[in-house]
Amino acid sequence: MLTIRRFLFPVLIVGILLLVIQFTPAWTAEKSVDLSTAIVQVAKQNLPAVVYIEVTESKEVANPLLPFESDPFFRRFFGVPKIPKKFKQETKGLGSGMIIDSQGHILTNYHVAGGATKIEVGLADGSKYPAQLVGGDAKTDLAVIHISSREPLPYVTFGDSDKVEVGEWVVAIGAPRALEKSVTQGIVSAKHRRGVTDPTSYQDFLQTDAAINPGNSGGPLLNLYGQVIGVNAAIATESGGFEGIGFTIPSNIAQYVAKALIAHGKVERGWLGVTIRDLTPELAKTVHAETLKGALVADVTKGGPAEKAGLRKNDVIIAYRGKEVPDTDELRNDVAETPIGTEVRITVLREGKKEELTAKVGSLEEATKILAVSVKERLGAEARIPNSLEVSKYGLNQNEGVVITWEDPKGPLEEAGFEVGDMILAINNQPIESMESFVDLVSLLKPKQKISIVALDHRTGNTGTVQVVTR
Repeated sequence: MLTIRRFLFPVLIVGILLLVIQFTPAWTAEKSVDLSTAIVQVAKQNLPAVVYIEVTESKEVANPLLPFESDPFFRRFFGVPKIPKKFKQETKGLGSGMIIDSQGHILTNYHVAGGATKIEVGLADGSKYPAQLVGGDAKTDLAVIHISSREPLPYVTFGDSDKVEVGEWVVAIGAPRALEKSVTQGIVSAKHRRGVTDPTSYQDFLQTDAAINPGNSGGPLLNLYGQVIGVNAAIATESGGFEGIGFTIPSNIAQYVAKALIAHGKVERGWLGVTIRDLTPELAKTVHAETLKGALVADVTKGGPAEKAGLRKNDVIIAYRGKEVPDTDELRNDVAETPIGTEVRITVLREGKKEELTAKVGSLEEATKILAVSVKERLGAEARIPNSLEVSKYGLNQNEGVVITWEDPKGPLEEAGFEVGDMILAINNQPIESMESFVDLVSLLKPKQKISIVALDHRTGNTGTVQVVTR
């Protein structure tokens, strides 16, 4: 019996090793990780490339004394001939970032550096540099800034965020609460979290329980190989601090946006010209779809690339450029990242049968011109961006709001009391930051929908909220 046990023990060990090899994930075969020192190695490798960012912003704020302007006693006592409606106020902000090349380009969040008038970057070695904004993209909350150094700078390397698995160990580095070079660890809690900050954005977050606090924004989330798989951007919190739910922008999106910002100073996005929605069990039955995967075409823009390609209402887009479409958000992001002018193959399910179509991807500039028709249809108006005189006169920030240039005498805005020259600053609590964002928001409105508009009266400069019903 003893002999048999001695014989079986080596066999058992070999068997266990074979099972371990069989069920070990492929990535461990490519590169081994010592879990006892992995986080230490990730920190040593990346801390030199993670920076601390101090920003100064100049914002227009309402004058708290304005309500007393017409008070005779106040005017006589203080001798104020006229009180300005707004004045500039400087605020300080803190954030993190990561050096992405030896030339000094730094990736961070748009909400950290996008509106800054002054940026200073602190490196891990204690040196500080002034920085300039290269470009920002509010839709993904990403920005690139640049510092000049005589010496080559350390920089991070990126991993493939599409290959990240839920439950995978990750490491966050940044400056929470201004505590520079802080390292925290956790796991990937979920993938494809959308609508976290802006439902109209192109964001597609990874969720993590690695501790992220104010000041971590713009810092990296890394895998155990020291590769950046995300840019830390937001937390879900009621206390204002970390509560176990953090959100990070996937590295594949971040790399695409960073390259575009460095090359062009902005992100040019592709456009198909379809309004899409996710399938429900009821809708799937109506269009003869066997699963809930895909994007249902709810409407096709006249004159857009999709209409020219032959897409129709109630088609279900099940594949784009040979890649399966799981839902509307994934399709929207894939189209946005497609170079303008590219001919793409689209597979649709039409009345239960597959069809192959070819479309030439258009640009958002083209979309704005075509979709401007929806502003006329829904609001009965035309608009433009404010000029420099209007920005100065009303104390606006750059790229804030649109000015009404024409109204239908029987349109919704006219009936609500708007006049030509008035401004629209926000719709349903979504700020208007460009003509494109205005057209995007209006194109999503439904007929007879009650909406809330933040408006500015061009006669008085006063702002207020107006309820409007679209037509």
